[in-house]
Amino acid sequence: MTNSATEAAAQEVQALSFKERLAQIRRHLHRHPELSNEEVETTRYITSLLKQAEVKIVDYGLKTGVIAEIGGLQDGPVIALRADIDALPIQEETGLPYASQAPGRSHACGHDFHTAALLGAVYQLKEQEDNLKGTVRFLFQPAEEKAQGAQQIIAAGGLEKVRAVIGMHNKPDLPVGTIGIKEGPLMAAADGFRVEIRGFGTHAAVPEAGIDPIVAASHIVTALQSIVSRNVSSLSSAVISVTQIHSGNSWNIIPETAVLEGTIRSFDEAVRARVLGRFEEVVLGVAAALGAEASVRWIGGPPPVINDPLLVRLGEETAANLGYTSVKPVPSPAGEDFAFYQQEIPGLFVFTGTAGRQEWHHPAFDLDEAALPVGAGFFSGLAVRVLEHLSAEGGTDHR
Repeated sequence: MTNSATEAAAQEVQALSFKERLAQIRRHLHRHPELSNEEVETTRYITSLLKQAEVKIVDYGLKTGVIAEIGGLQDGPVIALRADIDALPIQEETGLPYASQAPGRSHACGHDFHTAALLGAVYQLKEQEDNLKGTVRFLFQPAEEKAQGAQQIIAAGGLEKVRAVIGMHNKPDLPVGTIGIKEGPLMAAADGFRVEIRGFGTHAAVPEAGIDPIVAASHIVTALQSIVSRNVSSLSSAVISVTQIHSGNSWNIIPETAVLEGTIRSFDEAVRARVLGRFEEVVLGVAAALGAEASVRWIGGPPPVINDPLLVRLGEETAANLGYTSVKPVPSPAGEDFAFYQQEIPGLFVFTGTAGRQEWHHPAFDLDEAALPVGAGFFSGLAVRVLEHLSAEGGTDHR
């Protein structure tokens, strides 16, 4: 889209009702998905909407993504609300009239919903700006799907002076009007791995003349299954999944190398450290026992999402006050880079029910847009509640 087309699209939503406005925003974003760190038009569109709403945009030198603020007219703490804006490299198969116009890209994780809901909170909080007991900072964050965007925001200074951060993710298996709020672990640490096993190639008819990396890889895969069962308490949880094995290119040659790839998920930092440490010991030890060499390369993922107890309580109170139903959701083994914010300051991440028929990352993923005002209302209502509480407590860090 051209700059003028983007600005015109932003202008169109101004005359609509609140619910229609959020749906229009979400559908525009849905038609024009952009991948991680490529959200140029998405950034321009969000910026246009914020400027039209006369919201202060703060320049932190981001390549993509937007940071804005409302409030500051009264002395008080700064809190942040966050939404992710990137899409996935997935071909959409919904058949919707506003389906993705970008081949091979779609909002199959609902980040268009998160962005539209946060913009709804912007509109609501702008109307209350004179009464806000502090400042609300809005983080329209890029590159969540690559677990890079939160760290980019932090490195740019986006959390400066922020006392608490709040985010949400749509949840297809929860009904509209339901907020999933849970103290402690909500989403998992997501660590990826690539293991390379080096043997010695030979003719398949004379295996004694070489070192078979496929045999070593097979033993490693089997041995890895004992890590969780024998190193993690039955009261905790973790999972190791080998998802790819690559080796060889001929039926009668034992190859030089084999490669394993996969992921490890965990909900506790101590468990995470234990499992990753044992993983390397098992890989290197089993390979050495079979005469091979091995190396492990970690593919960086986010830590677990751990919710702050105080913010959980305020979130539950807010949901009740707004007439929403709050439930304690089952933790998700999916990863979420919101966790990087929580390593810096207290944070709350919740699930917003969207009554979808498919899970995240499915080509036919869709959601009920009736959840947009719910997400916006929860964002804005909780922001006001947290500002009031922190102001009354002197902005104390309650971790």
